[in-house]
Amino acid sequence: MSYAVTNPATGETVKTFDTISDADLEAAIAAADTTFRTWSRSTTVQERAALIRRVGELHVERRQQLADIIVLEMGKPVEQALGEVDFAGAIYEYYADHADEFLKDEPIQLLDGDGSAVVRRSPLGVLLGIMPWNFPYYQVARFAGPNLVIGNTILLKHAEQCPESAAAIQQIFLDAGFPEGAYVNIYASHAQIETVIADPRVQGVSLTGSERAGAKVAEIAGRNLKKVVLELGGSDPFILLSTDDLDAAVQNAVDARLDNSGQSCNAAKRFVVIDELYEPFLEKFTAKLSEVEASDPTSEDSALGPLSSLKAAENLDEQVKRAVDNGAKLVRGGGRNGAFFETTVLTDVTPDNPASKEEFFGPVAQVYRAKDEDDAVRIANDTPFGLGSYLYTTDKEQASRVADRIEAGMVFVNVVLADGAELPFGGVKRSGSGRELGRFGADEFVNKKLIRAQWS
Repeated sequence: MSYAVTNPATGETVKTFDTISDADLEAAIAAADTTFRTWSRSTTVQERAALIRRVGELHVERRQQLADIIVLEMGKPVEQALGEVDFAGAIYEYYADHADEFLKDEPIQLLDGDGSAVVRRSPLGVLLGIMPWNFPYYQVARFAGPNLVIGNTILLKHAEQCPESAAAIQQIFLDAGFPEGAYVNIYASHAQIETVIADPRVQGVSLTGSERAGAKVAEIAGRNLKKVVLELGGSDPFILLSTDDLDAAVQNAVDARLDNSGQSCNAAKRFVVIDELYEPFLEKFTAKLSEVEASDPTSEDSALGPLSSLKAAENLDEQVKRAVDNGAKLVRGGGRNGAFFETTVLTDVTPDNPASKEEFFGPVAQVYRAKDEDDAVRIANDTPFGLGSYLYTTDKEQASRVADRIEAGMVFVNVVLADGAELPFGGVKRSGSGRELGRFGADEFVNKKLIRAQWS
């Protein structure tokens, strides 16, 4: 395997990076372990929070430089790239602001009332993060931010197509004042990653990526008795049961499908529409998607860039064709020009069509007709995934009822693109396990140590 910056808009390989040697990898693990046993144990939560705050500030200060890097690496439209950098900065700030609160001792009321008991949160040690290409800064922030505040140290293996952003992130941590070994970027191979997970100095691993990668990492982690957090794929439903403003709901549906050029795990991908709204929704939705054309991601006006690579576009092309071969109707789009892919709408996707159980990572939407609320819930849950979901209704009681029945880690009611640093992110079923962001994200890789005392 090789680490390289390949511009998906042109196919040009701009720069290559060497995979880390086994000797340098051993040195990286040793540095992370030494730093954990020295620096992290000699610093206070407040001191580490101040460093994380500076990391966030440096993201904002360098936002244009950082954004330009990922526009080149994975084709993200530049305005979205700038937004991602800002969001990453906000995540670091959030954990700096709330570090004391999240790590304070938690008293436990004893049943016999004799003595005292508290749960004290302390770091585990060296953690491995395996991050994807679709949000190069945001994904790292939600893993590294809380864990460095806690006092864990980080080995970070980024996606092979994001080596330059990976190096830029490490430089930010160093420039912010973190010591060598607190955050270490490693250009590791898949075989080397297995070695890292197995190393007794490494206490846990967090992966965001594909089902296949998640299954492999979980297998290795389980064999070595390591804590693992997995954020995998999604085929999130957008359920429309009622609305006072169909045009607004349609625009929200388009926004939820095309975020990051459709390459987001928790993007809306399957649109489940109640029977009486199905035809008008499909007409308006298709028309709105048709207005968005893939364009040069360096342009401020670009809302849809190329997919992350030529291979990604070819894979999506094959999925669409396979869906049609199995009976789906191609209502709009389906065309590809290199890594650029047309906005696409599929209907008549039956439960036995492979498309109904797959994740489409790109600007492809499936639209389903639901007879009633029960049918909508059935269609929404008829997937191996369970990451996020979107529910549109004017009935508050229905919203609460349906939200309870949706098999997903997140339900957003009458709103899209509403992720926040304070909101836990994660899924169920084949979408993974564990949570990132918010208080829950700071509670994954900690030793919740019970201290029970009694004095005579």
